[in-house]
Amino acid sequence: VQLQASGGGLVQAGGSLRLSCAASGRTFSRNAVGWFRQAPGKEREFVAGISWSGGSTSYADSVKDRFTISRDNTKNTVYLQMNSLKPEDTAVYYCAANRDGIYYFSPGGYDYWGQGTLVTVSS
Repeated sequence: VQLQASGGGLVQAGGSLRLSCAASGRTFSRNAVGWFRQAPGKEREFVAGISWSGGSTSYADSVKDRFTISRDNTKNTVYLQMNSLKPEDTAVYYCAANRDGIYYFSPGGYDYWGQGTLVTVSS
C-alpha cells in the first residue's frame, strides 16, 4: 500500500484545514489508519486513529473536539478535518496504515507510511 498525504498549508489561528490520505496499490478498506504529527525537535506523536470499518476512532487529548477523522473506503481515502487550529498544531502530519484493522497509538504499530504534509498555523 502506498499512502499519499495532502492538504497541508499555511492557515491563521482559528482556521481550518482538511488533510487527505489516499491509498494506492491495493485497497486499504481492511487497514486501520492513524494520523501522526511531528514538530521540529519533537518526537512523532499520535493525533487520531480510525479502525478499518470507521466504527471506532480515537483522538489525542490535545486535538479532541477540534479534529475529526473519517474514511471513505469507496475512495480509498482517509480524512482529517482540523478546526480551530492553534499555533501548537504546527507540524508535519503523516498518515499511516497497518494490516491489523485496529489503530495503535504508537508509530511502531503501523506498516505503511505516507510522506507527510506540512501544516503551519500562524498566530
